[in-house]
Amino acid sequence: MVRKYPRRLYAVIVVGCAGFGVTAFGVAPLASVDSQAQRLITESVLSADLPSQVSSLAQQQLSLIRNDTTRRGDTVDSLLRRLGVDDAEASAFLRRDSLAREVLSGRSGKMIQVSADASGQLDELVARYPARSTTQFGTHFTRLRVVREGGQFTARIETAPLAAMSKMGSGTVVNSLFNATDDAGLPDTIATQLAEVFATEINFHRDLRRGDTFSVVYETLTADGEPITWNESAGRVLAAEFVNKGESHSAIWFESTQPGQRGAYFDPSGRSKQRSFLASPMEFSRVTSGFAMRFHPILQNWRKHAGVDYGAPTGTPVRVVSDGVVEFAGWQNGYGNVVEVKHAGNRSTLYAHLSRIHVRKGQAVTQGMHIGAVGRTGWATGPHLHFEFKVGGAQRDPSMIASLANTVALAPASRVQFAQVALSAKAQLEVAQTVNPTIASFE
Repeated sequence: MVRKYPRRLYAVIVVGCAGFGVTAFGVAPLASVDSQAQRLITESVLSADLPSQVSSLAQQQLSLIRNDTTRRGDTVDSLLRRLGVDDAEASAFLRRDSLAREVLSGRSGKMIQVSADASGQLDELVARYPARSTTQFGTHFTRLRVVREGGQFTARIETAPLAAMSKMGSGTVVNSLFNATDDAGLPDTIATQLAEVFATEINFHRDLRRGDTFSVVYETLTADGEPITWNESAGRVLAAEFVNKGESHSAIWFESTQPGQRGAYFDPSGRSKQRSFLASPMEFSRVTSGFAMRFHPILQNWRKHAGVDYGAPTGTPVRVVSDGVVEFAGWQNGYGNVVEVKHAGNRSTLYAHLSRIHVRKGQAVTQGMHIGAVGRTGWATGPHLHFEFKVGGAQRDPSMIASLANTVALAPASRVQFAQVALSAKAQLEVAQTVNPTIASFE
């Protein structure tokens, strides 16, 4: 653009400089000078060589960088146009090359970054989206790079690890925790984690009060330094404080360096807040069918429902409720795509009707890990998760999980290390209290 209109740019700069002079003339007389002697001083000022500066600027290779995400119904042309790229050769390459076509294949929501020159010619396009390998889902991302090299475009794909970045925020509750976290700019999954971390101390359905406050430090996953957009769930809550009815509750995530110890939440004194089983395999859902007799929608008869159904959109992440080993991952008639996990104490859990499976048989899984996604495979009339809890192979009411779950103890050898982490967490939470101090409004 600079190369195309050097005279116009020169005129703008000259007018701008003149404007500064006018502004100085208009502002200076505001001061009172009635009682002061006045003197006129004249001095010659050499003007800058503006034409040569503009010419030098026009010769520089300017680059324009823009970011966006792919949308449902996007075409190559609509995506490039939205990113300010006007390049027929690049458009043709994105249609023709088998790797480059992945930019718009599959699900929308891919993170796109382009670098183009002033005329709109594409220099580089980088697409970032979830790792294609099911074993790396949630820990890595795919980076597709389209680069102009020697006048020709090339495309290559690589897999890179996601990185965690700490963020913080705070808020005040008026009518609901989710409204407060929304107004504070926090992801919904942070609200869910807060409710789970403090579930043994606060009943968020009955005990929440207007004026309750919270502050939180949490992870957000990034791809090449950019927060990922294809997965709404933020990372783990690292530290949190919740003041309910005037009483303060604190939680700190701690991973010991001692062998055999896994991460868990503790209060500042080292007392455990976490149980060995999560209350639900879904972060956001509603129970559509409980552990009871029901009329089967497909078989058209009354039969015992051996689990709990959670209604949720297709693709919603499903998490394993406790540490264990995948005993089965595949297709079962009626259940469709199924994952079954064996846990300690002769217990197991089953997750059915999945649209995708992210684990394999024999794989070790940790509590909260995403093992698949909600679907409607098998005998399902709509997208939902069928969840079963078994003890000794017999199906039991999943609501028993909370009562059977044991707390995770802090090893004595880890207490010195924990004390240092707790001290740092306290300082971070004090800072978090000054971030987004908002009050949620009634709807």
